[in-house]
Amino acid sequence: MASLPQYRNALPPQTAFHEYRIEQVLGAGGFGTTYLARDTHLDKQVAIKEYFPCDIAMRAAEGTVQPATSQQEDDYKWGLDRFLQEARTLAKFSHPNIVRVVRYFEANGTAYMVMDYERGEPLKNLLIVNSRLPEAQLRRLAGPLLDGLRAVHAAGFLHRDIKPDNIFVRSDGTPVLIDFGSARHALGGETRALTAILTPGYAPLEQYSSDGRQGAWTDLYALGGVFYRCVTGTPPPDAVARMRSDTLADGLAKAASAYSAHFLRAIAWALALDEKKRPQNVDAWRTALLAAGAASAPQAAPATASAERMLRAARTGAPTLRLAATPQRRPWLPLATALVVVFVVGALALGMKQHARQADAAQHETGRLQRDVMLQFRAADTNRDGYLSAEEMHLFPFLAKEFERIDVDGDGRISPAEFQRARSIQLERRVAKRAE
Repeated sequence: MASLPQYRNALPPQTAFHEYRIEQVLGAGGFGTTYLARDTHLDKQVAIKEYFPCDIAMRAAEGTVQPATSQQEDDYKWGLDRFLQEARTLAKFSHPNIVRVVRYFEANGTAYMVMDYERGEPLKNLLIVNSRLPEAQLRRLAGPLLDGLRAVHAAGFLHRDIKPDNIFVRSDGTPVLIDFGSARHALGGETRALTAILTPGYAPLEQYSSDGRQGAWTDLYALGGVFYRCVTGTPPPDAVARMRSDTLADGLAKAASAYSAHFLRAIAWALALDEKKRPQNVDAWRTALLAAGAASAPQAAPATASAERMLRAARTGAPTLRLAATPQRRPWLPLATALVVVFVVGALALGMKQHARQADAAQHETGRLQRDVMLQFRAADTNRDGYLSAEEMHLFPFLAKEFERIDVDGDGRISPAEFQRARSIQLERRVAKRAE
């Protein structure tokens, strides 16, 4: 339901201009709306981004876009010029990890970018299914993302809105940086109120100020925030809030049992509040984040291993103390035996309590995932009929390919229960694949 307001100004399905016909809305943000469309000449799907700065623009009845007030005309035109400049720049890229712009044009009082339509899902959706991702998977995502970001910076651009929503993961697992709607040219440092759109948690302090010193380190802060989200399962704390009470280190410390120390240190480095203390370019951070020969997740502490051996011995009946063959008096033996029994019983009780806590946590996590899946369902149900059509299922490319299998009752639409079941199976497949 919350997604309805951002789509009210979108072009309706079947709207046509040039050789393109709008099929549905893929998403909307502060700078524009992205549509799934069909190229009627080539008979293939494309993604089209429309310049629509929602804070200062409005759509007229005939579909044209215009500044909301005469006082905002200059900002609207300045943003339109930047949008076209961004399109021209992105059209020059031929990088596998940057969204490819195949064409751009002006129409309806605004401008449009035509891009390749990628099959896959935003990283945000993957994190709904798995709140934390293993380090090996994150390293596979990091390399290509940093390669793409280096190319963006080399062209003199900053992305300025890197977040899980704007990292698209293709069906083959490779990432693509998308939605450069907040991008601005890094050279010259020109700043307007129009560029002040940011995402709390992923935006560093310099983006909150019109005269903030922005550079490659700005995008690296945001990407560090993405990896913080992936290792902790929670959004990164807002930069402004961190000035009062910084909880960043506490969040990373809780992830120390599952991720290598160097990996977490690199994330913390990218998230330094002072931009001068962050890595200043992609290569510097890449070296720290993807250090050769990096250790895997930390192993259990020796004390823990010893306790596990004792518990295993208690369960199997194996002796925990070795006695000498020669009989001799040991007045301390009864006390020692009693202490061992107390320790083992206490450890078993602690294990049972921990198991109960884990079961409660698992039940809570299952409930949360079910709620998140239903939020996805409602967001995709654009006509609000309580079902997902084949067209609406295109928001989930992995599932759209299996539409007929998911549609158990064969009524040509997906019910909430069928969608929930399909998402659960998808999760089980991913868990099994990681376990191989």
